[in-house]
Amino acid sequence: MFEQLGLIGCGLMGGSFALALKRAKLVKRVVGYSKSPSTTERARQLGVIDVAAPSALLAVSGADLVLVAVPVAASEATFKAIRHGVSSDTLVMDVGSTKGDVIEAARRGLQTQFASFVPAHPIAGKEVAGVEHAEASLFDGRQVILTPTKTTLRSNVQRATQLWTAVGAQVLTMTPQEHDSAFAAVSHLPHLLAFAFINGIAEQPDGARMLERGGTGFRDFSRIAASDPAVWRDILLANREQVLLQSQAFRKTLMQFEALLAAGDAQALEEAIEAARRTRSQWRG
Repeated sequence: MFEQLGLIGCGLMGGSFALALKRAKLVKRVVGYSKSPSTTERARQLGVIDVAAPSALLAVSGADLVLVAVPVAASEATFKAIRHGVSSDTLVMDVGSTKGDVIEAARRGLQTQFASFVPAHPIAGKEVAGVEHAEASLFDGRQVILTPTKTTLRSNVQRATQLWTAVGAQVLTMTPQEHDSAFAAVSHLPHLLAFAFINGIAEQPDGARMLERGGTGFRDFSRIAASDPAVWRDILLANREQVLLQSQAFRKTLMQFEALLAAGDAQALEEAIEAARRTRSQWRG
C-alpha cells in the first residue's frame, strides 16, 4: 500500500494507472498535476485524482510513488520540476514508449535521485486521448516492460514489478537498447506506415472516394493512423535511428514483393505470402 501517488499528467495513461491503483486498493491518496488546469480539474471531478496540485513539485511532495505520464519530449523538464520532491524512498516511474531518451532525460533531470527511477512502458492504450477515456482495466493482461539501468535501485525494480503485477499486468524486463529496437519494429514503424498509407490514399485525385470504399481489412490496417499526432511525432523523433533502420528493412522486403508482382511470379508470390501468414499465425498477442 502506497500512501500517496504523485501523478504528473492526468490523461489516458496516468488516469488509468490511478484508477487501477484505486481498484486494487494500493494507494490511499492520489495528487495530480497536468499542464492544463482544466485537465487536472476534470480528473478530480471524475474521481481519478483526489487532490489537484498547482504544480508538478507540489504533486510529488510527500508522495512515496510518482508516475510521470507526459509526452516523451516533456520528460526532462518534468523530471527537473519534481527533483526536489523526490527522496531515496520514492518510487518514480514513467509510461513512455521510448526508453533511451527518457532515461537520459531522467538522469539529467533527477540528478542525485536518478537511482529512484524505474523506466516503464505499459503496452496498452487507445487511439483516443484524455482522462475521460481512462479505465482501471486498461492494463489487465497487458505487458509492461521495465528497463532499469545499472544504477537503478534493485528494491525499486522489485516494488515496480509487484505494483504492475498487482494491477493486472505481465511484467518483463529488457535493456533500454533492446526495448527501443524491438518497439521500433513492432510499434513505431507500424504507426509510421499507417500514417503514410492514409496520406498516400488521401493525396490521390480520387482518394476521398477510395476511402469511402474501405471495409474491415482497411479498418483493421489503418486503425492506428487515428493516434494522437503530437504524441507520435515525439515518439518517432525520439527513436528515429531505430525506426529508420526498421523502415529500411521494410522497404527491402516491399521491393521484393514488388519485383514478384512485376514479374508475374505467382508461385514465388504465394510462397512469400505463406511465409508471412505462417509467422503471423504463430504470434500469440
